Amino acid sequence: MAQEQWQITLNTGAKMPGFGLGTWLSPKGAVGAAVEEAVRAGYRHIDCAHIYGNEAEIGVALAKVFKEGIVKREDLFITSKLWNDSHAVEDVLPACQVTLKNLGIDYLDLYLIHWPRGLAKGTVLSQIKDEQVIDYTEERIKGTWGEMEGLVAKGLVKAIGISNFTITKTETLLKNAKIAPAVNQVESHPYFQQIKLKQYCDKMGIIMESYSPLGNPKRPSCPSEDPVIMDEPVLKEIAEELNATVAQICIAFQLHRGVPVIPKTVTKERIHENLAATSLQLSPKNMQNIRAVDRNFRLLRNFMVRSFETVEQFWDVKSDETYKL
Repeated sequence: MAQEQWQITLNTGAKMPGFGLGTWLSPKGAVGAAVEEAVRAGYRHIDCAHIYGNEAEIGVALAKVFKEGIVKREDLFITSKLWNDSHAVEDVLPACQVTLKNLGIDYLDLYLIHWPRGLAKGTVLSQIKDEQVIDYTEERIKGTWGEMEGLVAKGLVKAIGISNFTITKTETLLKNAKIAPAVNQVESHPYFQQIKLKQYCDKMGIIMESYSPLGNPKRPSCPSEDPVIMDEPVLKEIAEELNATVAQICIAFQLHRGVPVIPKTVTKERIHENLAATSLQLSPKNMQNIRAVDRNFRLLRNFMVRSFETVEQFWDVKSDETYKL
């Protein structure tokens, strides 16, 4: 398979396919069929999360492809994420066990802390109140991460990592970590390439992984004034040159710079189209031109930001800018 050339070696020594299927916003009733189709097509990396609300259906699909002998458990790289209301030390293990039960598997290849900040139990995702947001502190992340490390010791997860972490917040975590994060999964696409974060992760032996590599046009709270990646003329020109789609160029761009990528789709045609992007070869000139369209524009910027703080404060913009690599 063309995608085999994009395998990534984690700091644990394990191999992670650089291309996979994302399942955020994949609706119930469709996500199971999408996972099954993807595995049959050759996908070997499935990205999940408890908060997506669809892990049980994914588990049914996994059981089916295992039973039919399409793949064995060890052939797949399966990721899930610890949700924000389970950061307390007593909640980490039970949360992981629920995910394993829903997915119908004995272990995860990778388990991520979904967001640095916590949420109070019972928080409704669409109606988060300031007082329900639990601050990120060195002491809190020390406890949460210690329990994540315990999951490795118990054999429930092969590797642990983080998601939506800035340089500043990662530095805080590392002060007390016995096991360094294997992955930091973050928003990254041609308009938000996260160049400094990528350099930092490379320096620290952490793999930066891209979610929303196509700009996620169906994302919650999508302002009409936000730039649309699919309309970018440079990407359209390269797509025409290579007889590809803009989406395929976005996927290939991440792969070519060593960033694993997990585009989401439940459409059969798109499942195969996205996979075909792993066969594209971008020239140095193509890569240079795509790098030049970076606007440092974060599309998913407001979630978990409280009413009395700015987006820049939440994302540690100043401290990350002044951090010396």
